[in-house]
Amino acid sequence: MEHLKRVALGTQGLQVPQLGLGCMGMTGFAGADMYGRADEREAIATIHRSAELGGNFLDTADLYGPFENESLIAKAVGAQRHKYIIATKFGWEINDAGQVTWQINGRPDYVRKSVERSLKNLATDYIDLYYLHRLDKSTPIEETVGAMAELVKEGKVRYLGLSEVSAETVRKAHAVHPITALQTEYSLFERTVEARGIIKAVADMGIGFVAYSPLGRGFLSGNIQSIDDLPKGDFRRNIPRFQPQHFSKNLQLLQAIEALAKEKGITPSQLALAWTMHKGALPIPGTKRRTYLEQNIAAAAVVLTEAEMNSLESIVPLGVDTGNRYDEFSMGLLD
Repeated sequence: MEHLKRVALGTQGLQVPQLGLGCMGMTGFAGADMYGRADEREAIATIHRSAELGGNFLDTADLYGPFENESLIAKAVGAQRHKYIIATKFGWEINDAGQVTWQINGRPDYVRKSVERSLKNLATDYIDLYYLHRLDKSTPIEETVGAMAELVKEGKVRYLGLSEVSAETVRKAHAVHPITALQTEYSLFERTVEARGIIKAVADMGIGFVAYSPLGRGFLSGNIQSIDDLPKGDFRRNIPRFQPQHFSKNLQLLQAIEALAKEKGITPSQLALAWTMHKGALPIPGTKRRTYLEQNIAAAAVVLTEAEMNSLESIVPLGVDTGNRYDEFSMGLLD
């Protein structure tokens, strides 16, 4: 197996492997199963195998579980904290009973409360990269980031990130304290962030771009040929991309991508991941199994020619409608 190379994420000094590990699917998500149930031992073995291959950049959030995901990472990392780079997120309000209220809270007092809770759940005294999960539209971003900057001063957090915000919000935040990374959904099936010029804007500001769901919520793996391939209770059943009006059209796009991958002797997942890396993004595909992890990591060695990039982009050009990436409620929370 290839060992992942290290790259700079942003310009503030954070060095990470060129591909991260999304841990969300290793536990439930706000009480719901994500992508079916995970086996804890296999999930922990996946984290360890990832680190062996240089993939020591773990992505989690307090929302996942809630809290279970951070606790699982604490268990996996154990006494080897210094060997891992941990990114977690806050902002979905979780009350003292551990219930998600489905409000977004970016108020300074909540920033403080969230970080203390995450440090405890992660069994660590610092977080490498701390993201605001969604923008609190009722709190100026300057106030939220001001409170996050305090955490950097205190050594509780090393670098700051934002998730799913506009270029304008990033600019305002960056003026208060340097932002290291913006994380947003991005894949061959979801290019809104590119169409809106956000990727270019963050690159111009020297901010790294992290792509979550780089496999289009699993669609680009080729393993989902019908809605029945998704476990009952899987949250993807409610996403427009997987609904009948988009599904068959998306399958056709996938077939064209699969044909290109076959020609190249790689899997469609590897092609999709290589594409995001060639676009300058740092993908964090989620998996809870070692087999898929190793396949994903192998994508870092895939070289795409300009002609291959052009073929891919002619299959799924900017602006092609593959269906919204969330239901209406969650779409309304994007900046």
